Amino acid sequence: MDRRAFISGLLALSLAGCNSRKNQISVGTKNFTEQLILGEILAQSLEQLSPTPIERRFYLAGTYICQQALLAGRIDMYVEYTGTALGAILKQHPNANHEQALQRVTEEYRSRFDLRVMPPLGFNNSFAIIMRGDDARRLQVQTISQLAPHAPQLRLGVGYEFLERQDGYTGLARTYGLKFQDAPRVMDLGLLYRAIQSKRVDLIAGSNTDGLIAALDLVVLLDDRDYFPPYDAVPIVRSAALNTYPEIGVALQRLAGKISATEMRQMNYAADVQKQDVSVIAKQFLARQRKTNP
Repeated sequence: MDRRAFISGLLALSLAGCNSRKNQISVGTKNFTEQLILGEILAQSLEQLSPTPIERRFYLAGTYICQQALLAGRIDMYVEYTGTALGAILKQHPNANHEQALQRVTEEYRSRFDLRVMPPLGFNNSFAIIMRGDDARRLQVQTISQLAPHAPQLRLGVGYEFLERQDGYTGLARTYGLKFQDAPRVMDLGLLYRAIQSKRVDLIAGSNTDGLIAALDLVVLLDDRDYFPPYDAVPIVRSAALNTYPEIGVALQRLAGKISATEMRQMNYAADVQKQDVSVIAKQFLARQRKTNP
């Protein structure tokens, strides 16, 4: 068998594998806690509405793998973040305006990939400047702008990536006029919360939905100059799946705007710290939603 025939055979097997996934709806996720929780919420929402079996294809590594799985028809949907979609998939500069970023992603995904970007789930998982709650209350600091007069007495802890990113430390300091007590203390992401809890630093650059924020009485300072680009969580769905199974649209419309950053933090904490099963966390979230929105 020559090389061309061999490749054609592999392609045929691949397509056969995709075509064999009939009469089911497949939900995918990336490979971190928040994604697993969101994947379960989507899957269980669909199970409440659809007689069609729901397949879970979780732990699909990162953005590129999930995107390729969608395009190949191996999954029907997963949750993406608008800033990631713009930068990693569309190769465009992030847009600080939430509505404009969402509109651009929506239009580009539909015209280029025939994928539907559904309404945002309600939270933005961007970088966040985080402070101990007692310090924020004592200094009366609620926004990053209000840090400026206090910055010379404060120490900032960051992960390695934050120093190098386009939306990282240099631009943050310039945008807000921040001059801290010394250069940022760079450490592994897993050590940031330990450092702020033990008062080795006074602020950290974390993620807006980190589970330990509420648990440690920390405060996310408002990015009042919109420095960080939006990373709004949005379900991405294959148009063909949406046309075949209209209940997908119904389920995702019901979830639109229903997950706040605070609730996402609490769910991440339940999984990462309390070691609760993500399926149980999702079930409890949906039960709360039914009570609030019968």
